Amino acid sequence: MINALTVDVEDYFHVSAFAQTLSTAQWEQLPSRLEHNTGTLLDLFAERGVHATFFVLGWVAERFPAVVKAIAAAGHEIASHGYSHQLVYLQQPQVFADEAERSKKLLEDLSGCPVKGYRAASYSITDRSLWALDTLVELGYEYDSSIFPVYHDRYGIPGAPAGIHVARAPNGGSIVEFPLTTARLFKWRLPVAGGGYFRLYPYWLSRLLLGRSVKDADHPFIFYLHPWEVDPGQPRIADAPLLSRFRHYLNLHRCQGRLEHLIRDFSFGRTSDVIAAYQARGPLPVYDYGRR
Repeated sequence: MINALTVDVEDYFHVSAFAQTLSTAQWEQLPSRLEHNTGTLLDLFAERGVHATFFVLGWVAERFPAVVKAIAAAGHEIASHGYSHQLVYLQQPQVFADEAERSKKLLEDLSGCPVKGYRAASYSITDRSLWALDTLVELGYEYDSSIFPVYHDRYGIPGAPAGIHVARAPNGGSIVEFPLTTARLFKWRLPVAGGGYFRLYPYWLSRLLLGRSVKDADHPFIFYLHPWEVDPGQPRIADAPLLSRFRHYLNLHRCQGRLEHLIRDFSFGRTSDVIAAYQARGPLPVYDYGRR
């Protein structure tokens, strides 16, 4: 089974965990590591013959257009990560709509390809922001990958479907949802989609849980990481909260090696291709988020 390999293209200072420490006004003054780190991933994927989906932040695309063009030229899918990396449930609906539209147009102009997919900053489409699904439908997005069916202090919709499905939005629109991967371990549903979880768990456990998610539910998984996660030499934000620093810096030095193992152990492709292959098996189940 082909699984979806994804990259959330943002710099180390964009992460929501640092939002209370670093204002958006400071971003321009901080040294960027994005071009080099994204290049590291592009080189690795080219070496392994793997194609992925890159969810690119609009703020990044405006300042590093060559990065977007390089991703597209290498045959990867370009998708939207919004514009300003703000939590959706803290945004006004019109601000969210303007940013989702702005990033889509910007990425399409740079890549010359349609942008079909969207992923919210920190997976922040939750029960508090389900209206965002209607907005994505109205803007012409074909799929979303923002819903994490787990409990978490920052994101998550516990009880949401674990596999690819049609999300019926509160106002009646529909969009394909590819939720972030979870796996059953005894009575618990564990997040295993990548990022900090990939750095926290030993690699053998990530491999076991990802394989179990495919076997138990008979659907592909989706994996994500960020360019800064293969950069153990990035600047440290020393005055950030302790929990934020733990989540961000844990095992950065191990991430690239684990990623290389992951690419050898599983088959990967672009998100839109994985969805199309899964849809070819039969109609997708429908989940009505308007009735939650």
